[in-house]
Amino acid sequence: MTVRLTNEIRKTGKEKMKNTNAFKKETNKAKLPHGFSDQTAVDLLNTEKIINIIREIYELYGFEALETPHIEYTNVLGKFLPDQDRPNNGVFSFQDDDKKWLSLRYDLTAPLARYVAANFETLPKPYRSYRNGWVFRNEKAALGRFRQFLQFDADIVNTENITADAEICMMASDTLEHLGMKKDDYIIRINNRKVLDGLMETIGLDQTKEYQKQLTAFRAIDKLDKFGKEGVALLLGKGRLDKSGDFTKGANLDEVQIKHILDFISLGTETNSKTIDNFYQIVKNSPKGLEGVREIEEIQKLLSITGYENRIKIDPSVVRGLEYYTGLIFEIDLLKGKQNQLTIGSIGGGGRYSKLISRFRPGLITATGLSLGVSRIITALHHLNKLNNEQKIGPVVIVVLEHDLEALSHYQRMVTNLRNHAIRAEVYVGTSDLKAQMKYANKRRAPCVIIQGSLERRTQTVAIKDLAEGSRLSTTIQDNKTWREKRPAQITVHENQMIQEIKRILAIK
Repeated sequence: MTVRLTNEIRKTGKEKMKNTNAFKKETNKAKLPHGFSDQTAVDLLNTEKIINIIREIYELYGFEALETPHIEYTNVLGKFLPDQDRPNNGVFSFQDDDKKWLSLRYDLTAPLARYVAANFETLPKPYRSYRNGWVFRNEKAALGRFRQFLQFDADIVNTENITADAEICMMASDTLEHLGMKKDDYIIRINNRKVLDGLMETIGLDQTKEYQKQLTAFRAIDKLDKFGKEGVALLLGKGRLDKSGDFTKGANLDEVQIKHILDFISLGTETNSKTIDNFYQIVKNSPKGLEGVREIEEIQKLLSITGYENRIKIDPSVVRGLEYYTGLIFEIDLLKGKQNQLTIGSIGGGGRYSKLISRFRPGLITATGLSLGVSRIITALHHLNKLNNEQKIGPVVIVVLEHDLEALSHYQRMVTNLRNHAIRAEVYVGTSDLKAQMKYANKRRAPCVIIQGSLERRTQTVAIKDLAEGSRLSTTIQDNKTWREKRPAQITVHENQMIQEIKRILAIK
Protein backbone atom coordinates (compact mmCIF):
# COMPACT_ATOMS: atom_id res chain seq x y z
CA MET A 1 0.00 0.00 0.00
CA THR A 2 2.83 2.35 0.91
CA VAL A 3 4.69 1.52 -2.33
CA ARG A 4 1.53 2.09 -4.41
CA LEU A 5 0.91 5.44 -2.70
CA THR A 6 4.54 6.45 -3.20
CA ASN A 7 4.31 5.58 -6.91
CA GLU A 8 1.13 7.64 -7.21
CA ILE A 9 2.85 10.59 -5.54
CA ARG A 10 5.83 10.24 -7.90
CA LYS A 11 3.47 9.97 -10.89
CA THR A 12 1.53 13.04 -9.76
CA GLY A 13 4.76 14.94 -9.20
CA LYS A 14 6.00 14.08 -12.70
CA GLU A 15 2.68 15.17 -14.23
CA LYS A 16 2.83 18.46 -12.35
CA MET A 17 6.41 19.01 -13.49
CA LYS A 18 5.42 18.14 -17.06
CA ASN A 19 2.51 20.56 -16.96
CA THR A 20 4.70 23.25 -15.40
CA ASN A 21 7.37 22.81 -18.08
CA ALA A 22 4.71 22.92 -20.79
CA PHE A 23 3.34 26.12 -19.25
CA LYS A 24 6.81 27.67 -19.10
CA LYS A 25 7.49 26.65 -22.70
CA GLU A 26 4.20 28.17 -23.84
CA THR A 27 4.54 31.43 -21.89
CA ASN A 28 8.10 31.97 -23.09
CA LYS A 29 6.91 32.44 -26.67
CA ALA A 30 6.88 36.14 -27.55
CA LYS A 31 3.60 36.23 -29.46
CA LEU A 32 0.32 38.14 -29.42
CA PRO A 33 -3.16 36.65 -29.05
CA HIS A 34 -5.01 36.23 -32.35
CA GLY A 35 -6.76 39.40 -33.50
CA PHE A 36 -4.44 41.87 -31.76
CA SER A 37 -1.50 43.86 -33.12
CA ASP A 38 1.30 46.10 -31.89
CA GLN A 39 1.47 49.70 -33.06
CA THR A 40 4.91 50.84 -34.23
CA ALA A 41 6.13 54.43 -34.28
CA VAL A 42 5.14 54.67 -37.97
CA ASP A 43 1.69 53.20 -37.22
CA LEU A 44 1.15 55.67 -34.39
CA LEU A 45 2.30 58.61 -36.51
CA ASN A 46 -0.12 57.67 -39.31
CA THR A 47 -2.92 57.12 -36.79
CA GLU A 48 -2.29 60.52 -35.23
CA LYS A 49 -2.47 62.20 -38.66
CA ILE A 50 -5.75 60.46 -39.50
CA ILE A 51 -7.34 61.25 -36.13
CA ASN A 52 -6.34 64.92 -36.31
CA ILE A 53 -7.92 65.31 -39.77
CA ILE A 54 -11.13 63.54 -38.73
CA ARG A 55 -11.34 65.64 -35.57
CA GLU A 56 -10.87 68.84 -37.58
CA ILE A 57 -13.80 68.02 -39.90
CA TYR A 58 -16.07 66.87 -37.08
CA GLU A 59 -15.43 70.12 -35.22
CA LEU A 60 -16.12 72.14 -38.38
CA TYR A 61 -19.58 70.55 -38.31
CA GLY A 62 -20.07 71.70 -34.71
CA PHE A 63 -19.41 68.45 -32.84
CA GLU A 64 -17.73 68.43 -29.43
CA ALA A 65 -15.47 65.84 -27.85
CA LEU A 66 -16.48 63.18 -25.33
CA GLU A 67 -14.48 60.33 -23.85
CA THR A 68 -16.03 57.33 -22.10
CA PRO A 69 -14.31 54.43 -20.27
CA HIS A 70 -13.21 51.26 -22.04
CA ILE A 71 -15.22 49.22 -19.52
CA GLU A 72 -18.98 49.40 -18.89
CA TYR A 73 -21.52 47.24 -17.08
CA THR A 74 -22.47 44.42 -19.45
CA ASN A 75 -26.19 45.15 -19.19
CA VAL A 76 -25.51 48.81 -20.05
CA LEU A 77 -23.85 47.81 -23.33
CA GLY A 78 -26.81 45.59 -24.13
CA LYS A 79 -27.25 42.67 -26.53
CA PHE A 80 -26.87 44.36 -29.90
CA LEU A 81 -23.98 42.53 -31.54
CA PRO A 82 -24.83 40.49 -34.65
CA ASP A 83 -25.22 36.71 -34.31
CA GLN A 84 -25.25 36.82 -30.50
CA ASP A 85 -27.95 35.85 -28.04
CA ARG A 86 -26.02 36.00 -24.76
CA PRO A 87 -24.98 39.31 -23.16
CA ASN A 88 -21.33 38.36 -22.68
CA ASN A 89 -20.87 36.39 -25.90
CA GLY A 90 -19.11 38.53 -28.48
CA VAL A 91 -17.64 40.84 -25.87
CA PHE A 92 -14.79 40.44 -23.39
CA SER A 93 -16.47 40.18 -19.99
CA PHE A 94 -15.57 39.49 -16.38
CA GLN A 95 -17.13 39.77 -12.92
CA ASP A 96 -16.00 42.33 -10.35
CA ASP A 97 -15.83 41.86 -6.58
CA ASP A 98 -19.58 42.54 -6.32
CA LYS A 99 -20.27 39.70 -8.79
CA LYS A 100 -21.51 42.22 -11.35
CA TRP A 101 -20.66 41.63 -15.00
CA LEU A 102 -18.37 44.16 -16.68
CA SER A 103 -17.38 44.23 -20.36
CA LEU A 104 -14.93 45.94 -22.66
CA ARG A 105 -16.95 48.20 -24.96
CA TYR A 106 -17.68 46.68 -28.37
CA ASP A 107 -18.50 50.05 -29.97
CA LEU A 108 -18.67 53.75 -29.02
CA THR A 109 -22.44 54.18 -29.42
CA ALA A 110 -23.71 52.12 -26.49
CA PRO A 111 -21.50 54.06 -24.00
CA LEU A 112 -22.77 57.31 -25.54
CA ALA A 113 -26.35 56.21 -24.88
CA ARG A 114 -25.50 55.62 -21.22
CA TYR A 115 -23.78 59.02 -20.96
CA VAL A 116 -26.65 60.91 -22.61
CA ALA A 117 -29.25 59.21 -20.40
CA ALA A 118 -27.27 60.06 -17.26
CA ASN A 119 -26.68 63.70 -18.26
CA PHE A 120 -29.74 64.40 -20.39
CA GLU A 121 -31.00 67.43 -18.47
CA THR A 122 -27.71 69.35 -18.75
CA LEU A 123 -26.91 68.61 -22.40
CA PRO A 124 -27.82 70.93 -25.31
CA LYS A 125 -30.51 69.50 -27.58
CA PRO A 126 -29.76 68.36 -30.17
CA TYR A 127 -26.43 67.18 -28.75
CA ARG A 128 -23.51 66.80 -31.17
CA SER A 129 -20.82 64.48 -29.85
CA TYR A 130 -17.68 62.87 -31.25
CA ARG A 131 -15.56 60.14 -29.67
CA ASN A 132 -12.55 58.12 -30.73
CA GLY A 133 -10.94 55.11 -29.11
CA TRP A 134 -10.33 51.38 -29.05
CA VAL A 135 -13.22 48.94 -29.14
CA PHE A 136 -13.11 45.19 -28.58
CA ARG A 137 -14.93 42.22 -30.12
CA ASN A 138 -14.60 38.68 -28.77
CA GLU A 139 -15.03 37.02 -32.13
CA LYS A 140 -13.09 34.90 -34.57
CA ALA A 141 -10.11 36.81 -35.94
CA ALA A 142 -9.46 36.84 -39.68
CA LEU A 143 -7.42 38.75 -42.25
CA GLY A 144 -8.23 42.43 -41.75
CA ARG A 145 -10.62 41.57 -38.92
CA PHE A 146 -9.25 42.37 -35.48
CA ARG A 147 -10.54 41.86 -31.96
CA GLN A 148 -9.25 45.31 -30.99
CA PHE A 149 -9.62 48.19 -33.41
CA LEU A 150 -9.83 51.97 -33.47
CA GLN A 151 -13.04 53.84 -34.27
CA PHE A 152 -13.95 57.52 -34.60
CA ASP A 153 -17.66 58.26 -34.13
CA ALA A 154 -19.95 61.28 -34.36
CA ASP A 155 -23.62 61.40 -33.35
CA ILE A 156 -26.44 63.94 -33.30
CA VAL A 157 -28.70 63.05 -30.38
CA ASN A 158 -32.32 64.02 -29.71
CA THR A 159 -33.57 64.98 -33.17
CA GLU A 160 -36.02 63.39 -35.60
CA ASN A 161 -35.13 65.86 -38.35
CA ILE A 162 -34.07 63.98 -41.47
CA THR A 163 -31.62 66.81 -42.23
CA ALA A 164 -29.42 65.42 -39.47
CA ASP A 165 -29.13 62.10 -41.34
CA ALA A 166 -28.20 63.92 -44.55
CA GLU A 167 -25.63 66.02 -42.71
CA ILE A 168 -24.00 62.90 -41.26
CA CYS A 169 -23.57 61.58 -44.82
CA MET A 170 -22.13 64.93 -45.95
CA MET A 171 -19.67 64.95 -43.07
CA ALA A 172 -18.57 61.40 -43.87
CA SER A 173 -17.86 62.48 -47.46
CA ASP A 174 -15.98 65.63 -46.44
CA THR A 175 -13.89 63.67 -43.96
CA LEU A 176 -12.81 61.05 -46.49
CA GLU A 177 -11.90 63.68 -49.07
CA HIS A 178 -9.86 65.66 -46.54
CA LEU A 179 -8.04 62.41 -45.79
CA GLY A 180 -6.92 62.38 -49.42
CA MET A 181 -9.57 60.27 -51.14
CA LYS A 182 -11.23 61.41 -54.34
CA LYS A 183 -14.98 61.22 -54.84
CA ASP A 184 -14.56 58.18 -57.10
CA ASP A 185 -12.43 56.35 -54.51
CA TYR A 186 -15.42 55.57 -52.27
CA ILE A 187 -19.20 55.22 -52.19
CA ILE A 188 -21.72 55.72 -49.38
CA ARG A 189 -24.33 52.97 -49.76
CA ILE A 190 -27.59 53.86 -48.01
CA ASN A 191 -30.80 52.05 -47.11
CA ASN A 192 -33.49 52.35 -44.46
CA ARG A 193 -34.36 49.79 -41.78
CA LYS A 194 -38.03 50.70 -42.18
CA VAL A 195 -37.89 49.64 -45.83
CA LEU A 196 -36.43 46.31 -44.75
CA ASP A 197 -39.17 45.94 -42.14
CA GLY A 198 -41.70 46.68 -44.88
CA LEU A 199 -40.11 43.97 -47.03
CA MET A 200 -40.53 41.48 -44.19
CA GLU A 201 -44.18 42.46 -43.88
CA THR A 202 -44.77 41.81 -47.58
CA ILE A 203 -43.41 38.25 -47.31
CA GLY A 204 -45.59 37.52 -44.28
CA LEU A 205 -43.20 37.90 -41.33
CA ASP A 206 -44.81 39.42 -38.24
CA GLN A 207 -42.28 41.76 -36.59
CA THR A 208 -43.72 41.12 -33.13
CA LYS A 209 -44.20 37.36 -33.26
CA GLU A 210 -41.31 36.48 -35.56
CA TYR A 211 -38.76 39.11 -34.56
CA GLN A 212 -35.85 36.67 -34.18
CA LYS A 213 -36.58 35.12 -37.58
CA GLN A 214 -36.58 38.61 -39.09
CA LEU A 215 -33.22 39.42 -37.45
CA THR A 216 -31.78 36.17 -38.80
CA ALA A 217 -32.97 37.16 -42.28
CA PHE A 218 -31.37 40.60 -41.92
CA ARG A 219 -28.08 39.01 -40.87
CA ALA A 220 -28.26 36.72 -43.89
CA ILE A 221 -28.66 39.70 -46.23
CA ASP A 222 -25.73 41.38 -44.47
CA LYS A 223 -23.50 38.49 -45.63
CA LEU A 224 -24.06 39.21 -49.35
CA ASP A 225 -20.58 40.65 -49.94
CA LYS A 226 -19.02 37.72 -48.09
CA PHE A 227 -20.99 34.71 -49.37
CA GLY A 228 -22.79 35.95 -52.49
CA LYS A 229 -26.45 35.31 -53.35
CA GLU A 230 -26.06 31.55 -53.07
CA GLY A 231 -24.74 31.82 -49.52
CA VAL A 232 -27.46 34.31 -48.59
CA ALA A 233 -30.11 31.93 -49.97
CA LEU A 234 -28.78 29.14 -47.74
CA LEU A 235 -28.82 31.41 -44.67
CA LEU A 236 -32.37 32.50 -45.47
CA GLY A 237 -33.34 28.84 -45.68
CA LYS A 238 -32.21 25.94 -43.47
CA GLY A 239 -28.68 27.20 -42.94
CA ARG A 240 -25.14 27.16 -44.30
CA LEU A 241 -22.23 24.77 -43.74
CA ASP A 242 -18.85 26.43 -44.24
CA LYS A 243 -15.54 24.83 -45.26
CA SER A 244 -14.42 24.43 -41.65
CA GLY A 245 -17.48 22.30 -40.88
CA ASP A 246 -19.27 24.97 -38.83
CA PHE A 247 -23.00 25.13 -39.47
CA THR A 248 -24.88 28.44 -39.24
CA LYS A 249 -28.58 27.98 -38.65
CA GLY A 250 -30.77 29.83 -41.15
CA ALA A 251 -34.04 31.79 -40.96
CA ASN A 252 -36.11 28.82 -42.22
CA LEU A 253 -37.97 30.88 -44.83
CA ASP A 254 -39.77 29.14 -47.69
CA GLU A 255 -38.64 29.30 -51.33
CA VAL A 256 -41.12 32.03 -52.28
CA GLN A 257 -39.98 34.25 -49.41
CA ILE A 258 -36.32 33.65 -50.24
CA LYS A 259 -36.86 34.53 -53.92
CA HIS A 260 -38.68 37.71 -52.93
CA ILE A 261 -35.74 38.82 -50.75
CA LEU A 262 -33.12 37.92 -53.38
CA ASP A 263 -35.05 39.90 -56.00
CA PHE A 264 -35.20 42.85 -53.61
CA ILE A 265 -31.46 42.97 -52.89
CA SER A 266 -30.76 42.82 -56.65
CA LEU A 267 -32.35 46.25 -57.15
CA GLY A 268 -29.09 48.01 -56.25
CA THR A 269 -27.85 47.87 -59.85
CA GLU A 270 -30.39 50.53 -60.86
CA THR A 271 -30.03 54.32 -60.64
CA ASN A 272 -31.00 55.92 -57.32
CA SER A 273 -34.26 57.28 -58.77
CA LYS A 274 -35.19 53.92 -60.28
CA THR A 275 -34.37 52.11 -57.01
CA ILE A 276 -36.68 54.47 -55.11
CA ASP A 277 -39.49 53.78 -57.62
CA ASN A 278 -38.94 50.03 -57.17
CA PHE A 279 -39.00 50.41 -53.38
CA TYR A 280 -42.39 52.15 -53.58
CA GLN A 281 -43.78 49.24 -55.60
CA ILE A 282 -42.40 46.53 -53.30
CA VAL A 283 -43.55 48.02 -49.96
CA LYS A 284 -46.69 49.80 -51.21
CA ASN A 285 -48.87 47.84 -48.77
CA SER A 286 -46.64 48.56 -45.75
CA PRO A 287 -47.07 51.97 -44.05
CA LYS A 288 -43.75 51.55 -42.26
CA GLY A 289 -41.98 50.58 -45.46
CA LEU A 290 -43.43 53.57 -47.32
CA GLU A 291 -42.25 55.87 -44.52
CA GLY A 292 -38.73 54.51 -44.97
CA VAL A 293 -38.80 55.06 -48.75
CA ARG A 294 -39.96 58.67 -48.26
CA GLU A 295 -37.07 59.25 -45.84
CA ILE A 296 -34.56 57.89 -48.37
CA GLU A 297 -36.08 60.09 -51.08
CA GLU A 298 -35.84 63.19 -48.88
CA ILE A 299 -32.22 62.44 -47.94
CA GLN A 300 -31.35 61.96 -51.61
CA LYS A 301 -32.88 65.34 -52.49
CA LEU A 302 -30.96 67.10 -49.69
CA LEU A 303 -27.70 65.51 -50.80
CA SER A 304 -28.40 66.38 -54.43
CA ILE A 305 -29.09 70.04 -53.62
CA THR A 306 -25.82 70.31 -51.67
CA GLY A 307 -23.73 68.59 -54.34
CA TYR A 308 -23.17 65.19 -52.70
CA GLU A 309 -25.52 63.02 -54.78
CA ASN A 310 -22.76 61.32 -56.79
CA ARG A 311 -21.17 60.06 -53.57
CA ILE A 312 -24.36 58.20 -52.61
CA LYS A 313 -25.78 54.89 -53.85
CA ILE A 314 -29.15 53.56 -52.65
CA ASP A 315 -28.47 49.87 -52.01
CA PRO A 316 -31.19 47.47 -50.74
CA SER A 317 -28.56 44.97 -49.53
CA VAL A 318 -27.28 47.34 -46.82
CA VAL A 319 -28.51 46.05 -43.46
CA ARG A 320 -25.87 46.90 -40.79
CA GLY A 321 -25.33 44.05 -38.36
CA LEU A 322 -25.91 45.94 -35.13
CA GLU A 323 -29.43 45.44 -33.89
CA TYR A 324 -30.27 48.92 -32.64
CA TYR A 325 -30.75 50.72 -35.99
CA THR A 326 -34.31 51.87 -36.77
CA GLY A 327 -34.13 54.27 -39.75
CA LEU A 328 -31.41 55.36 -42.18
CA ILE A 329 -28.50 52.91 -42.40
CA PHE A 330 -25.37 53.27 -44.50
CA GLU A 331 -22.02 51.65 -45.27
CA ILE A 332 -18.95 53.42 -46.66
CA ASP A 333 -16.99 51.31 -49.12
CA LEU A 334 -13.70 51.90 -50.85
CA LEU A 335 -13.82 51.65 -54.63
CA LYS A 336 -11.06 51.07 -57.15
CA GLY A 337 -10.88 51.32 -60.92
CA LYS A 338 -13.16 52.53 -63.68
CA GLN A 339 -15.71 49.81 -63.02
CA ASN A 340 -15.90 50.76 -59.32
CA GLN A 341 -15.19 47.22 -58.19
CA LEU A 342 -15.16 46.83 -54.39
CA THR A 343 -11.70 46.05 -53.04
CA ILE A 344 -11.15 46.59 -49.34
CA GLY A 345 -14.82 46.87 -48.41
CA SER A 346 -16.42 48.81 -45.59
CA ILE A 347 -14.37 51.55 -43.93
CA GLY A 348 -17.26 52.98 -41.94
CA GLY A 349 -20.99 53.13 -41.49
CA GLY A 350 -23.81 54.28 -39.31
CA GLY A 351 -27.44 55.22 -39.21
CA ARG A 352 -30.40 56.23 -37.07
CA TYR A 353 -31.34 54.59 -33.79
CA SER A 354 -34.38 55.39 -31.65
CA LYS A 355 -34.48 52.98 -28.71
CA LEU A 356 -30.90 52.75 -27.46
CA ILE A 357 -31.07 55.71 -25.07
CA SER A 358 -34.70 55.03 -24.13
CA ARG A 359 -33.58 51.85 -22.32
CA PHE A 360 -32.35 54.12 -19.51
CA ARG A 361 -35.02 56.83 -19.29
CA PRO A 362 -38.66 57.32 -20.33
CA GLY A 363 -39.54 58.80 -23.69
CA LEU A 364 -38.25 58.21 -27.20
CA ILE A 365 -34.84 59.82 -27.75
CA THR A 366 -33.76 59.44 -31.37
CA ALA A 367 -30.25 59.90 -32.72
CA THR A 368 -28.24 59.43 -35.88
CA GLY A 369 -24.53 58.82 -36.22
CA LEU A 370 -21.42 57.81 -38.08
CA SER A 371 -18.61 55.42 -37.16
CA LEU A 372 -15.34 55.46 -39.11
CA GLY A 373 -12.95 52.53 -38.80
CA VAL A 374 -9.59 54.27 -38.39
CA SER A 375 -7.62 51.04 -38.79
CA ARG A 376 -9.49 50.22 -42.01
CA ILE A 377 -9.04 53.78 -43.31
CA ILE A 378 -5.27 53.56 -42.81
CA THR A 379 -5.26 50.32 -44.82
CA ALA A 380 -7.41 51.99 -47.49
CA LEU A 381 -5.10 55.01 -47.77
CA HIS A 382 -2.12 52.69 -48.14
CA HIS A 383 -4.06 50.85 -50.86
CA LEU A 384 -4.64 54.15 -52.68
CA ASN A 385 -1.02 55.28 -52.15
CA LYS A 386 -2.31 58.26 -50.16
CA LEU A 387 -0.28 57.56 -47.04
CA ASN A 388 3.49 57.50 -46.82
CA ASN A 389 5.43 55.44 -44.31
CA GLU A 390 8.15 58.00 -43.78
CA GLN A 391 9.25 57.95 -40.18
CA LYS A 392 9.55 60.97 -37.96
CA ILE A 393 12.98 62.62 -37.86
CA GLY A 394 14.83 61.21 -34.88
CA PRO A 395 16.64 63.03 -32.08
CA VAL A 396 20.02 64.72 -32.26
CA VAL A 397 22.44 62.17 -30.77
CA ILE A 398 25.38 63.23 -28.61
CA VAL A 399 28.14 60.67 -29.09
CA VAL A 400 29.94 59.62 -25.90
CA LEU A 401 33.72 59.31 -26.29
CA GLU A 402 34.65 59.58 -22.59
CA HIS A 403 32.96 57.91 -19.66
CA ASP A 404 34.40 59.75 -16.63
CA LEU A 405 32.00 61.70 -14.46
CA GLU A 406 33.25 65.10 -15.62
CA ALA A 407 32.76 64.23 -19.30
CA LEU A 408 29.34 62.64 -18.72
CA SER A 409 28.22 65.72 -16.77
CA HIS A 410 29.29 67.92 -19.66
CA TYR A 411 27.37 65.77 -22.17
CA GLN A 412 24.28 66.09 -19.98
CA ARG A 413 24.65 69.88 -19.85
CA MET A 414 24.80 69.94 -23.66
CA VAL A 415 21.70 67.80 -24.11
CA THR A 416 19.81 69.90 -21.54
CA ASN A 417 20.75 73.02 -23.51
CA LEU A 418 19.39 71.44 -26.70
CA ARG A 419 16.11 70.46 -25.02
CA ASN A 420 15.74 73.92 -23.51
CA HIS A 421 15.78 75.23 -27.08
CA ALA A 422 13.02 72.73 -28.08
CA ILE A 423 15.46 70.48 -29.95
CA ARG A 424 14.78 66.77 -29.58
CA ALA A 425 18.02 65.22 -28.33
CA GLU A 426 19.58 62.37 -26.40
CA VAL A 427 22.95 61.34 -25.00
CA TYR A 428 24.03 57.86 -26.09
CA VAL A 429 23.64 55.67 -22.98
CA GLY A 430 25.07 52.43 -24.34
CA THR A 431 28.64 51.15 -24.02
CA SER A 432 29.60 50.77 -27.71
CA ASP A 433 32.47 52.40 -29.61
CA LEU A 434 32.21 55.37 -31.98
CA LYS A 435 31.46 53.27 -35.08
CA ALA A 436 28.58 51.49 -33.36
CA GLN A 437 27.25 54.79 -32.01
CA MET A 438 27.17 56.23 -35.53
CA LYS A 439 25.22 53.18 -36.71
CA TYR A 440 22.84 53.69 -33.79
CA ALA A 441 22.31 57.34 -34.78
CA ASN A 442 21.53 56.30 -38.36
CA LYS A 443 19.04 53.71 -37.18
CA ARG A 444 17.38 56.34 -34.97
CA ARG A 445 17.06 58.60 -38.05
CA ALA A 446 19.07 61.28 -36.25
CA PRO A 447 19.49 64.43 -38.40
CA CYS A 448 22.97 64.94 -36.98
CA VAL A 449 25.34 63.84 -34.23
CA ILE A 450 27.43 65.91 -31.84
CA ILE A 451 30.96 64.67 -31.20
CA GLN A 452 33.15 66.01 -28.41
CA GLY A 453 36.30 64.40 -27.09
CA SER A 454 38.74 65.68 -24.48
CA LEU A 455 40.48 68.05 -26.94
CA GLU A 456 37.18 69.62 -28.06
CA ARG A 457 36.05 69.95 -24.46
CA ARG A 458 39.22 71.86 -23.54
CA THR A 459 38.72 74.22 -26.49
CA GLN A 460 34.94 74.42 -25.88
CA THR A 461 34.17 73.21 -29.40
CA VAL A 462 32.00 70.44 -30.84
CA ALA A 463 32.02 68.55 -34.12
CA ILE A 464 28.58 68.37 -35.74
CA LYS A 465 28.02 65.76 -38.43
CA ASP A 466 25.02 66.12 -40.73
CA LEU A 467 24.08 62.47 -41.34
CA ALA A 468 21.69 63.04 -44.23
CA GLU A 469 24.14 65.27 -46.08
CA GLY A 470 26.95 62.83 -45.33
CA SER A 471 24.92 60.00 -46.82
CA ARG A 472 24.28 62.04 -49.97
CA LEU A 473 27.95 63.01 -50.38
CA SER A 474 29.10 59.43 -49.84
CA THR A 475 27.91 58.64 -53.36
CA THR A 476 30.22 61.31 -54.82
CA ILE A 477 33.44 60.43 -52.93
CA GLN A 478 34.69 56.89 -53.56
CA ASP A 479 38.23 57.19 -52.11
CA ASN A 480 38.51 56.44 -48.35
CA LYS A 481 41.56 58.70 -47.92
CA THR A 482 39.77 61.64 -49.53
CA TRP A 483 36.70 60.93 -47.38
CA ARG A 484 38.76 61.04 -44.17
CA GLU A 485 40.58 64.20 -45.18
CA LYS A 486 37.54 66.17 -46.32
CA ARG A 487 35.18 64.98 -43.56
CA PRO A 488 32.12 65.89 -45.69
CA ALA A 489 29.05 67.27 -43.93
CA GLN A 490 31.01 67.72 -40.70
CA ILE A 491 31.91 71.07 -39.18
CA THR A 492 33.51 72.19 -35.93
CA VAL A 493 31.97 75.13 -34.08
CA HIS A 494 32.25 76.75 -30.67
CA GLU A 495 29.77 75.45 -28.09
CA ASN A 496 28.06 78.86 -28.15
CA GLN A 497 27.24 78.33 -31.84
CA MET A 498 26.03 74.73 -31.45
CA ILE A 499 22.32 75.57 -31.12
CA GLN A 500 22.35 77.93 -34.10
CA GLU A 501 24.11 75.39 -36.35
CA ILE A 502 21.81 72.51 -35.39
CA LYS A 503 18.73 74.66 -35.99
CA ARG A 504 20.13 75.43 -39.46
CA ILE A 505 20.50 71.71 -40.18
CA LEU A 506 17.00 70.93 -38.88
CA ALA A 507 15.47 73.74 -40.94
CA ILE A 508 16.40 72.05 -44.22
CA LYS A 509 15.19 68.55 -43.24
